[in-house]
Amino acid sequence: MGAMSLFRDDGIVLRTQKLGEADRIITLLTRNNGRVRAVARGVRRTKSKFGARLEPFSHVDVQFFSRGGGELIGRGLPLCTQSETIAPYGSAIVTDYARYTAGTAMLETAERFTDHEGEPAVQQYLLLVGALRTLAAGDHEPHLVLDAFLLRSLAVNGYAPSFDNCAKCGMPGPNRFFSVGAGGVICGECRVPGSVVPSAESLTLLGALLTGDWETADACELRHAREGSGLVAAYLHWHLERGLRSLRYVEK
Repeated sequence: MGAMSLFRDDGIVLRTQKLGEADRIITLLTRNNGRVRAVARGVRRTKSKFGARLEPFSHVDVQFFSRGGGELIGRGLPLCTQSETIAPYGSAIVTDYARYTAGTAMLETAERFTDHEGEPAVQQYLLLVGALRTLAAGDHEPHLVLDAFLLRSLAVNGYAPSFDNCAKCGMPGPNRFFSVGAGGVICGECRVPGSVVPSAESLTLLGALLTGDWETADACELRHAREGSGLVAAYLHWHLERGLRSLRYVEK
């Protein structure tokens, strides 16, 4: 029999899947071990307090038990043996449709950007914790919080879009044209087929969301926010190579 190990980490529950009669497979994005899938036994029983802590959006401190090799993933899936709630973000998110759909898109995005299990993704983890905290607090419109999260997720994974200087030649902005394939705004000289010409207000909004300028973002008109969301979705789709299923349900 291989070595047996206990590990502890804090993480956000991304999703759950049924397993057998009473168990679940829990997928978490953790601080130190990246994306982890683990089995939580007995959590589907009606009176399971353990299961109530391991629901999507929950920020939890989890103890894992694994067999073999000293690695968190080990042979097969580790077990969740203990769980303590750090922040129950779900209680404020699931009762509001706009927050819930935006939050679901965040969880899917975080999982898509961490496709190698057990590989640390600290920046993505911290982004997700901050975004869910902001979403649950209700200080900003959910669609703005989502777009800010998507843009920053792209940035920390090496796909930061430009909303001012030309993404191809670096010509100082403002520049009028936008191309997802080129990396953001481009000048007239670098314009490529398929470029679009978004409003200056939409580009200003996206720049504000990327940098955390919430005063500018909150003052944006809804029509510009909708246009900006379309650009963000197209840019994300390009880099993930397929769209997010949950984005179609997001309330704009």
